[in-house]
Amino acid sequence: MNVVELSNVCKTYPSFRLNNATFSLERGMITGFIGRNGAGKTTTIKAMLNLIHTDSGKISYFGTDLSGNEAEIKQHIGYSTGTVSWYPRKKIREIVDVTKGFYRDWDEDAYRKYMELFGIDENKKPIELSEGMKVKFNLLLALSHSAEVLILDEPTSGLDPFSRDELLDVFKTLKDHGVTIFFSTHITSDLERCADNIVYISKGEIKADCSRSDFIKNNGREGETLEEIFLRLEKEVRA
Repeated sequence: MNVVELSNVCKTYPSFRLNNATFSLERGMITGFIGRNGAGKTTTIKAMLNLIHTDSGKISYFGTDLSGNEAEIKQHIGYSTGTVSWYPRKKIREIVDVTKGFYRDWDEDAYRKYMELFGIDENKKPIELSEGMKVKFNLLLALSHSAEVLILDEPTSGLDPFSRDELLDVFKTLKDHGVTIFFSTHITSDLERCADNIVYISKGEIKADCSRSDFIKNNGREGETLEEIFLRLEKEVRA
């Protein structure tokens, strides 16, 4: 079952156009969203969260249009970016106390579990956190309100290899519990480690929406890694 569907989503800027973006996310699957910087990954994610006004197209969650139902839908989805913009001098526990008031299904046990897993001290302030810990704090909030869909923009950026491995293991555990995960990345080893499906975007157009194995079969040459496939495709687009 598809829990998220985009159909012909368009957004035009002076120097960029997201052109008829169409793809879907399957329940309980991990989908990697891949494309070089400037390809349209963040624009697509912002459209999925109604953070920008699209020119046309349709976005739905759980069979319900995002338009007109945003508040209810956002009770069931979590979002995290590779950067953090919380009050830098407020203690983490104070930020969490405010944030959880927005979610009727806030799970305090899950919050405590992920706080321990990520090694976050709630008495610290964001300004005292490393870049990697800031990413983990963003994820902590996204994971603590029983979200059925996680939309993550470059979630592993700034993480050391050990922390990335931990996070990808968390992704697989969440998948086992039926959570749908959509994450953008340019780190192809992350995709090889955990992605079931791949959505590939180039120059504002969705070029592939398929399983990881089909992406490799349809686009790869003998002996190529996923990274080598991606790099060659990008070179061919710009040739």
